[in-house]
Amino acid sequence: MKTRLLAAAAPLAFASPLAAFAAPALTGLALGGVAAMTITTAAQAADASAYDGVFAKPSALPFGAPDFTKIKDSDWQPAIEAGIAQKRAEMKAIANNKAAPTFENTLVAMERAGVLYDRVYNVFSQLTSANTSDALDAIDTAVSPQISAMEDDIYLDPKLFARVKAVHDSAAGKALTGEDAMLLKVEYAKFVHRGALLSPAQKVALKAMNTDISKLETQFAQQLTQANNAHAVVFDSKEALDGLSDAQIAAAAERAAKDGKPGKYVLPLINYTQQPVLAQLTNRDSRRRVFEESINRASSGDQYDTTGLVTQIATLRAKKAELLGQPNFATFQMYDRMINTPEKAMTFMTGFVPALRKTQDREAGVLLDAARADGVTKLEPWDWTYYAEKVRKAKYDLDESAIKPYFEVYNVLENGVFYAANKTYGLTFRRRTDIPVYHPTMRVYEVIDKDGKTPLGLFYFDPFSRPSKRGGAWMNNFVEQSDLLGNKPVIANTINIDPPAEGQPALASWDDVTTMFHEFGHALHGFFASQKYPELSGTNTARDFVEFPSQFNENFATVPEVLAHYAKHYKTGAPLPAGLLDKIEAAGKFNQSVAFGETLEAAMLDIKWHTLTPEQASQPPMEFEKQALASMGLRTDLIPPRYRTPYFRHIWDNGYASGYYSYIWTEVLAHDGWDWVEKHGGMTRANGDHIRASFLGQGHSKDLDVLYRNFTGHDPQLEPMLKARGLTE
Repeated sequence: MKTRLLAAAAPLAFASPLAAFAAPALTGLALGGVAAMTITTAAQAADASAYDGVFAKPSALPFGAPDFTKIKDSDWQPAIEAGIAQKRAEMKAIANNKAAPTFENTLVAMERAGVLYDRVYNVFSQLTSANTSDALDAIDTAVSPQISAMEDDIYLDPKLFARVKAVHDSAAGKALTGEDAMLLKVEYAKFVHRGALLSPAQKVALKAMNTDISKLETQFAQQLTQANNAHAVVFDSKEALDGLSDAQIAAAAERAAKDGKPGKYVLPLINYTQQPVLAQLTNRDSRRRVFEESINRASSGDQYDTTGLVTQIATLRAKKAELLGQPNFATFQMYDRMINTPEKAMTFMTGFVPALRKTQDREAGVLLDAARADGVTKLEPWDWTYYAEKVRKAKYDLDESAIKPYFEVYNVLENGVFYAANKTYGLTFRRRTDIPVYHPTMRVYEVIDKDGKTPLGLFYFDPFSRPSKRGGAWMNNFVEQSDLLGNKPVIANTINIDPPAEGQPALASWDDVTTMFHEFGHALHGFFASQKYPELSGTNTARDFVEFPSQFNENFATVPEVLAHYAKHYKTGAPLPAGLLDKIEAAGKFNQSVAFGETLEAAMLDIKWHTLTPEQASQPPMEFEKQALASMGLRTDLIPPRYRTPYFRHIWDNGYASGYYSYIWTEVLAHDGWDWVEKHGGMTRANGDHIRASFLGQGHSKDLDVLYRNFTGHDPQLEPMLKARGLTE
């Protein structure tokens, strides 16, 4: 079982009209996993309740925020294991309750269980993603299978399921309404999904599979982080980096010095295939080296190669689905989604292929014409971004390095992201320098509701990449909202903006800007949560709905009033030049070949992987990937998927297995939802109240299609997305 880390996705960047201007934004969900642990005796339960470490009581800080000044590495494993033990004991007590099962003594009691576990693991999971170390990785390896075993023992407990089923089938259960009815519906479906109807022997087999999968997923995550760091590209001369800014070159020299390579230059790898620097490097061989390191980072046969882990994970998942009576893992995974079968997902996605293929062929011709001026006779994948940028500059007079000075990171946050939230929802933000953080570059803010008095919670902002942080961008809860437990949300947004060199300003690309708005959409989903039960609170919704609020929030980045408030030159304070937004919006429809194509390819690759039988899943991964890409009808020779199989962290570790398509589906929702906003007056407080009341503050208190119709008054429409991407005739 893994804690949810909601990430920015490939499509996020291109969901905005500006997105195609830069390499797309990031990426998921995270989980964890070793030695199974069970509480079977009163003595063991008593030992668990005797835990008196740093997490034994709620933090004394505001909102129960974690006190990083008091936590040592040696605190984590005892606290997690005590949390596991207590949760097991609490669940066992519910299962063994002699009283007849009721909603209160079963479902509500389950929602109250696991407070210590949540308190510690919500913090630990963020650190292993954002500021890990060898010590934390070792603890993660040790506790992840224990967590997986705990989840199995809860959801495969026949006594506990019998109580849930009794409430579900009872007249009293059928008479429940509102959140009570939804909690019962969600929990019953979860028990069945996780194998509650299996025979005892089948349950034993399932537990073993889940433990093995958890171990492998954790190993994959750690190995890929190591691969990203190990395959950073080292250059011997400054000349090889021609095209990069002085600040970028200085940062590359700093990295090399820190890595023990003085006099050299190191370019780190970002999590996805196409690296941002490919748009700038004038030296074709330098581009080739960066691209090849990127695309081969975890499949080059060295100690970081993840392909063997992929084979094991895919095979075990297929066997798990088979055990649970499903034709494949995708069908198993999609039971609670808006789009609930892999066939529907593939039909939805392949509908884009004809128009996109035409665009790819056309744009490839345009780029080859531009490349011929440099003597290039055949376009290669490492050329695409470079010549796309040249064509964009020539056609739209846009220059990434000229635009970045208008996007100072903290100014974008405070005068852009926060400003839009203030104007739309009435929120205000107060910086808190008295709240400890786990890294010195972080900032913390208290979020105040629209009445100007009521605190909603705390917001942490962790903006810069570092070797201890995994790639991507995500939102997580240190504390999750729940009226039942009396909790207000404590939320972090974590991003991987290239850190500035010493003494230089922190500047964001346009992709970084849209990622900041995206992740804050997740944060708003958490801050506006007003649910009784943790299970239904905030972002605890289906995979193909949860990215809707975040992609929807990206639209505020280009609202003229918002843009004018934050897009100011960091030196002079001059506004973004007049008319540049129109140019950027026009440019945003260029290069959909990559902006949309690489994500669509990755989403289809995900479904193809997870519709395999166990026998099919055991074939060599790169051979299967080659066949899968060739079957898509897209220019995968020039435009590889955003994530190739060996570094597709979303699906092998972050909980997006059979769910990467959700970024595209939720983009449909986001564009259609924004179309409603524009038709009803734009960024107004009245619209903000409607957005919050209809879906953004509703968590999973209602069926997700109902929430969407409550917002727009209709089912999702495709046309606004097609128009925004320039894919209509």
